[in-house]
Amino acid sequence: MLSLDPLGPEWDCPLGSKDLEEEEGPWGGGSGLPPPDCFPGSWRHDVGLDCKGSLEGAETRAWTVYYYSLLQSCLQQAGLPETQDRSQVPRTGCPGAEVTLCVLGSPSTFLSVLLEGGVQSPGNMLLCLSPTWLTKVPAPGQPGEAVLLVSKAVSFHPGGLTFLDDFVPPRRATYFLAGLGLGPGRGREAAELARDLTCPTGASAELARLLEDRLLTRRLLAQHGGVAVPATLAFTYKPPALLRGGEASPGLRLVELSGKEDQQTLVKEEVGAFLHSGALADALQVAVKLSGWRWRGRQAMRVYPRVELGTVVDTVLALLEKLEEEESVLVEAVCPPARLPFPGSAPPGPELAVRICAVVCRTQGDRPLLSKVVCSVGREDRPLRHQSSLPQTLEVALARCGLGETGQVAVVRRRVKAAAEAALAAVLALEAGLSAEQRGGRRARTDFLGVDFALTVEGRALTPVALELNSGLCLEACGALEGLWAAQRPRSAAEDAAAAPLVETMLRRSAHCLMEGKQLLLIGAGGVSKKFVWEAARDYGLKLHLVESDPNHFASQLVQTFIHFDVTEHRRDEENARLLAELVRARGLQLDGCFSYWDDCLVLTALLCQELGLPCSPPAAMRLAKQKSCTQLHLLRCHGPPWPAPSLHAVPCCPLESEADVEKAVHQVPLPGVMKLEFGAGAVGVRLVEDAPQCHEHFSRIARDLQGEADHPGIGLGWGNAMLLMEFIEGTEHDVDLVLFGGRLLAAFVSDNGPTRLPGFTETAACMPTGLAPEQEAQLVQAAFRCCLGCGLLDGVFNVELKLTGAGPKLIEINPRMGGFYLRDWILELYGVDLLLTAAMVACGLRPALPARPRARGHLVGVMCLVSQHLQVLSSTASRETLQALHDQGLLRLNWLEEVLVPGEYEEPYCSVACAGSSLAEARLRLLGLCQGLGIDGPHYPVAHFLSHFK
Repeated sequence: MLSLDPLGPEWDCPLGSKDLEEEEGPWGGGSGLPPPDCFPGSWRHDVGLDCKGSLEGAETRAWTVYYYSLLQSCLQQAGLPETQDRSQVPRTGCPGAEVTLCVLGSPSTFLSVLLEGGVQSPGNMLLCLSPTWLTKVPAPGQPGEAVLLVSKAVSFHPGGLTFLDDFVPPRRATYFLAGLGLGPGRGREAAELARDLTCPTGASAELARLLEDRLLTRRLLAQHGGVAVPATLAFTYKPPALLRGGEASPGLRLVELSGKEDQQTLVKEEVGAFLHSGALADALQVAVKLSGWRWRGRQAMRVYPRVELGTVVDTVLALLEKLEEEESVLVEAVCPPARLPFPGSAPPGPELAVRICAVVCRTQGDRPLLSKVVCSVGREDRPLRHQSSLPQTLEVALARCGLGETGQVAVVRRRVKAAAEAALAAVLALEAGLSAEQRGGRRARTDFLGVDFALTVEGRALTPVALELNSGLCLEACGALEGLWAAQRPRSAAEDAAAAPLVETMLRRSAHCLMEGKQLLLIGAGGVSKKFVWEAARDYGLKLHLVESDPNHFASQLVQTFIHFDVTEHRRDEENARLLAELVRARGLQLDGCFSYWDDCLVLTALLCQELGLPCSPPAAMRLAKQKSCTQLHLLRCHGPPWPAPSLHAVPCCPLESEADVEKAVHQVPLPGVMKLEFGAGAVGVRLVEDAPQCHEHFSRIARDLQGEADHPGIGLGWGNAMLLMEFIEGTEHDVDLVLFGGRLLAAFVSDNGPTRLPGFTETAACMPTGLAPEQEAQLVQAAFRCCLGCGLLDGVFNVELKLTGAGPKLIEINPRMGGFYLRDWILELYGVDLLLTAAMVACGLRPALPARPRARGHLVGVMCLVSQHLQVLSSTASRETLQALHDQGLLRLNWLEEVLVPGEYEEPYCSVACAGSSLAEARLRLLGLCQGLGIDGPHYPVAHFLSHFK
């Protein structure tokens, strides 16, 4: 249990020492009532802070009023409007069916998280000012775990709008983040609320206790993170279990005592050896302090000259008497501040020191990502503390200390980034080895971390040395820095909030929470390129029931229910939908949703959803999008309003079912044109035709070679082999993957394609994110969105292929399912958004938990390998085993699209090979070098040309 009670009188200290207050951490607190009201402001005080049905004592009530006033003061200073009280009219909703991000903590600490949450998920970021606004109830079917319900909260919306809301019925939290320092008693209440929840939690008392132990975290950072920490000598008589055994860490010595008394001789020997050791390097002073979660913000550390052995020993002996189990006394080097040369003469006055705090967040795949760096500058002979120094950017702080050269600042930033991300990686690795009980619950994780650094010199290099892990204060410092100019100008796209990655993680974990245990009917299993589905379903806890034509499909053993049913004859989709609905009812399946990612099965899926009363876009919309000529001709008739109308993006075309249709079409559609299968996929059979004879020749060839499903499975021949002729549009080709819910655009991801090898249109290369200017990117997104709406596609994940011409975007086709090939994998890697999970949420009628402005975490550039062009290298230098090994080593990103090396006239790509980089140019250069080394690049497959569009 987390205790925040007073710890008794301050211990005595020998004269001549320097008292430096330790700053209070996010789980510190003080005692008794909150401080008196010190928030001058004109906001209303007659607001409904009481929560119906809960009992609040005078002290709890006082803390609630205090934090409400603190919130109003924070909003006032940020230039944001006062909170509106609308608690008299309770909010209604669908508990368990909506994202609910709940924060219980100080408004000043979490303001950046709350405001960012209001932008990314409007109305779903909730601040609870009192533990009494929350209730834990036992979770049905999950012994020992509880559901967290929110009855009252302050909700956050775009533009900094906030509302005091009551919820009837209470909202079910899908993510909980507690600042465990809401006053002495409230800290215990917050810790208890966070324990053993069914929803994800971003902090717990158990994890906090581990991170509060400086000795434990320093060993962890030094041993497993490779992070520089101060040279430290530690005395303990009963070390924590996690500190027992293990390898010694350079510069860290742990002395385990047999007791707390009669240790003078050993302490004197150890301290003397430490003060004279090379581990202290150039340090002239040492600090003596207590380490352990009880002491956070509760005592002063003492700083002594390194030469004062006697006073250091006396202080250690005095502190040993205060030790309890799993606590320690630390003697540590005080890192000398970096002496930064000034041009000309040094400024008068004392030397300046820099303290750096970095916020780093857990992102997709449990990878750490540096979010923001904030600094404080002050005299080296005085303590630098978060709340007693002005937050500054790294550039400004270093310039004030004499380091203003851009390249040198960049080096310091890279080292801070590497150290901060290594620190969180070490913490995550530690947590991975803990039991659910040790973490405070099955879903308890550390999702963000603040790391405080001193900037010193080691080996003539500026080096950040990690002093402590201090999440709440670092987050608050970043929020304060953002608030310095928040009221002056809006944040640009390049100025992401420190909390942006954290909120994205909160949303991602909420989605997992909402979808765990959902029962989904999946129509069509797909091929090798969709193998990721089954692993992802297991990880998300989805219960899949599969309808598939192949009775021997490997996925039949990976699902809850396998229904063998021939879905290839699409002219019978309406009848098949009724038969499948009867089978579902006969088996007693209680479905939450039904969806498909397989082109052939999309119309059948919509019809089946209609039969079962499950959410889906209308079957008529699916039919319209599935038949390419119908899509274009329908959109050509959509002239608006509103404007711009979908007709602006449609392309003239003619359907072709006979030779007579071809003859008619060549007089209606300007040539050159593009001929393709009406229901085709994978660009199979698509060809540039320049005159009438070529049109007739290609039509005859397709009519002869691709007559039915058996001729080329999986490309839509179950719908027939009708074709269309459409005008050829000059321009660059792009994919837009959209998420729509209730006809509203929730997210869009744009990728660029390289030039194809005419006269065919098989994809050659791609990059993500787009390299287009923001205006052109917005044009593509809006064109794709309008075309989907024009066809009646209102709910789902859709892939829209367009060309960007001099007159704007022009539609190639709409695929009314998530993007194929590598697109799901790339979007997950770069943006942390899983289109598979998103599509499953929409199928269940749940609004996807997506960030409002997904930000790419780098760049990917890839190239396709084709059996017709790469058969030899795919059997030798770029064999399946070689490519897989390079993928496993992180040297490339590999997506298998076919299983066998069989050349054919109508081929699809065999695999996609991509490289990542911090910039588009870096990723492109890496890929080109890789393709040259493996032999993928060659005179007949010029990779440099295919990548030429990506600049």
